[in-house]
Amino acid sequence: MKTITFPLEGMHCASCVVRNEEALKKVSGVQDASVNFALKQATVTYDEQVAAPEAFAKAVESIGYKAVLPAVSAPSHGGHHDEAEKEKAREHMHHDEVGTARKKAIWALALAAPAAAVGMFGVEFGRVMYGYALSMWFVAALSTAVILGIGWQFHRGMVKDARHLAPGMDTLISLGTLAALLYSVWALARGAEDVYFEIGAVITALILLGKFFEARSTGQASAAVRKLLELGAKTARVIRGGKEVEMPVERVAVGDTLLVKPGEKIPVDGEIITGGTNVDESMLTGESMPVSKGEDDLVYGATVNIDGAITLVAKKVGADTVLAQIARMVADAQTKKAPIQKLADRISGVFVPIVLVIAAVTFVVWYLATGDVTASFIPAIAVLVIACPCALGLATPTAIMVGTGLGAQNGILIKNGESFERAKRIDAVLFDKTGTLTEGKPRVTDVVPMGGRSADEVLGVAASLEKLSEHPLAQAVVRAAEEKGLALSEVKSFKSVTGQGVEGVVGGAAARVGRLAFAVGQETKTVDSSLQKLEQQAKTVIAAARGNELLGLIAIADTLKADAKDAVAALKKQGIETVMITGDNERTGHAIGKQVGIDTVFAQVMPEDKVEKVKEMQKKGKRVAFVGDGINDAPALAQADLGIAIGTGTDIAIEAGHLVLVKGRPAKVVEALALSRLTFRTIKQNLFWAFFYNAAAIPLAALGWLNPIIAAAAMAFSSVSVVGNSLRIKRWKSM
Repeated sequence: MKTITFPLEGMHCASCVVRNEEALKKVSGVQDASVNFALKQATVTYDEQVAAPEAFAKAVESIGYKAVLPAVSAPSHGGHHDEAEKEKAREHMHHDEVGTARKKAIWALALAAPAAAVGMFGVEFGRVMYGYALSMWFVAALSTAVILGIGWQFHRGMVKDARHLAPGMDTLISLGTLAALLYSVWALARGAEDVYFEIGAVITALILLGKFFEARSTGQASAAVRKLLELGAKTARVIRGGKEVEMPVERVAVGDTLLVKPGEKIPVDGEIITGGTNVDESMLTGESMPVSKGEDDLVYGATVNIDGAITLVAKKVGADTVLAQIARMVADAQTKKAPIQKLADRISGVFVPIVLVIAAVTFVVWYLATGDVTASFIPAIAVLVIACPCALGLATPTAIMVGTGLGAQNGILIKNGESFERAKRIDAVLFDKTGTLTEGKPRVTDVVPMGGRSADEVLGVAASLEKLSEHPLAQAVVRAAEEKGLALSEVKSFKSVTGQGVEGVVGGAAARVGRLAFAVGQETKTVDSSLQKLEQQAKTVIAAARGNELLGLIAIADTLKADAKDAVAALKKQGIETVMITGDNERTGHAIGKQVGIDTVFAQVMPEDKVEKVKEMQKKGKRVAFVGDGINDAPALAQADLGIAIGTGTDIAIEAGHLVLVKGRPAKVVEALALSRLTFRTIKQNLFWAFFYNAAAIPLAALGWLNPIIAAAAMAFSSVSVVGNSLRIKRWKSM
């Protein structure tokens, strides 16, 4: 299956969404089709062996719209450069749309305003011509120019709707304004005083003004992908043949050696070969604190090298970089619908025909009650004008665009609109321990010297031996010594004893590091007491001895992330149950759970059994969010009501999770749930007001309590209010 996304021209309301989706889904070979009203584009998943993009273009053209298919070109490896070019094209198209809408609104207002002033206030001037003062003909001429000239798009749209027996927004506006114009012409012909030229003109002008504001606002909502892509470096310094060559970043290949100077953006994802620096990764992680980087560390394109010159080898370029993957994920999320939007689309699909019936019934009832065509005509027009379902079409996609864009800026990647709904009502958060609540690599936490020795002496002897070992605990001891700047001694006769420790000759004396019984061959009550105390804190303890003398104990643990405790406390404060799952033994697991503030701990759980723990909680009626590293946790992430994958840069495009936290701190889990709830709450607010607006306004219009001009103003700005409410999400602040 292949997926293609392309712009659609001629879309005006939520009814257009339904018609385009139905037409695309009828094409043989199409598995799914989704149309986004806010972005004015379609996304189609299809079988390449059966269907082709040209068939999609024909399908939408057959119902009066135009598909702008991407140009066929040679394969490119430009990655985010290519995406940036596409985004520039979309931006240019949007800029043209806003410019055209602005011009039409200005001209319509410029002509409708004097017509309204003269017509509504009964101003008369000029000599009488054919029974009416010149002022009447002035109003008629200006209004006709606005309704038939500047507002021609609505009438053209009505003809298209009628041809395909699918009335939409254009039909409502066209019927309303043409009714005002034609009635007024008829009234003039029979010498009547009651004419409503200016009503049609003002309605057209206000709706065009609303269209301008709507176009400008949706542009603000959809700016997230463009802003992300703008973060990338444009050029790179590549070292070839011993010389620095500056070239466009899209020409960098995997394996190239690059030089990045202080203050420059890192061009691609790579691994540092020489040098050290601090890197600002806030564009990826949302974290403001720089990250220290040295040899063998990974760095990512578009992050900023702060204070050191580094050389790196390119590992990922173009579409494979973290930046390109993030931009692609955000773009995908903005094109996919939330399930709640499908309800709005279904309603919009039948809404316009119902409104036409209501308008007709309104006219007939008023005429039967009053016998007055004028009194019947005004409320019928108001019904037509007030009922446009634009706000319904914008309610969900604008909120999703703002929410996903803001999340990406804060290191929270929301993969689709469905994720917002999944996150709205989470009862329990189940954390995988390693790499999620903890750093994922052991560190020396305590050095307990014995017999008057210093901590540095104990650590120095232990590290001298352990530097020859590949064991993760041994590497933690060596790292601790290096961080303190300790000089390590030469080791002779090194030997590793499986399951016990290591031994050798250090400084002319036999030394051992490992289990206490292995190191000294005995256990004293004093040592046993210290050992138990450290082990109760979920730490692994090794002993260092020289000769037969115990030098001291070294405690090693996979340390908790700095904000783990605060994150758990924040979730519990919200009434969300917190659970930890670990492969550690019961004592270690509960000790870590106590440290972080988690009450429920599942210990000694094999990776393949994690999914069963999620199912157990779901059987108890819990809506479970599972937080894991996205590799061995994939089944549990997929099973959970909400899968939250911790990204590490190398596995940023995790498929199993619904949300991805880039280099996520545990606090990001709290932020992700908060942002998701805020976005979904905004969607519900938008839909409520869109539904409520029509439900309340149509009866008022039918009863004659709503002037058509007021109805036009209200309809025009209802869409703007929905977009404005969505833009309020931008005020959200991360922890």
